[in-house]
Amino acid sequence: MEINKVIDAMTDYYSNDWKRINHFTKVYSFAKIISDCENIDEKDKELVEVSAVVHDIGIKVSEEKYNCSDGRYQEIEGPIIAKEMLSDIGFDSEFIKKVCWLVGHHHTYSNVIEISHQILIEADFLVNIGEEMIKKDKIEIIKNKIFKTMTGLEYLSWLYNV
Repeated sequence: MEINKVIDAMTDYYSNDWKRINHFTKVYSFAKIISDCENIDEKDKELVEVSAVVHDIGIKVSEEKYNCSDGRYQEIEGPIIAKEMLSDIGFDSEFIKKVCWLVGHHHTYSNVIEISHQILIEADFLVNIGEEMIKKDKIEIIKNKIFKTMTGLEYLSWLYNV
């Protein structure tokens, strides 16, 4: 797996933006933990890990183009940049297509079918809840509407006491 190359490329992409770099490394860590504990296959693990690192790659362009980092803009702009970055690293086109789909849907919470999508969403929420200081009543709603994996639910409980 080329995960270190992806992390390096994203760190370079967000050079001097510690907030973005910290965010994707935390999401990556939770995505890795969840995928390991949920015993998903190696191909899906790689998909989850790479997607977790690049999931917010569209923020920079969204802020420049729309003056906003809203999730819908990230989902529009992110896949374009992720495709270029992952191609440069040497991933095959089928894998890149799957990563780009996840990047383009990581703020889409309905009709989640694939385990890779579910894990990415949960990992991102585990980090966003803390970073955005979301209140306990809203965390309960997120828990009931979003979280499905046993590992994600355990970490949600351990981190936020819900």
